[in-house]
Amino acid sequence: MKTTIEIPDALARQARLLAAERQTTLRALVVQGLEQVIAEKQTTAKDRAKKLFAAMDKAPGITAAKRLSRADSHAR
Repeated sequence: MKTTIEIPDALARQARLLAAERQTTLRALVVQGLEQVIAEKQTTAKDRAKKLFAAMDKAPGITAAKRLSRADSHAR
């Protein structure tokens, strides 16, 4: 599908530079960006929670054993 969009000049310049650096086209960057936004929207709350807990487990001083349950966290 062909369409016309209006992009701020500064953003368009940055996008063209990035496309040149990556040896790709502005069209390919736009498609990639739209695909990424749509994929993020389709991520479920459960998936986001898994990623969050995995990141928390990597943080110093936080372990699964020290996590609060949902009820405990709401009580605080």
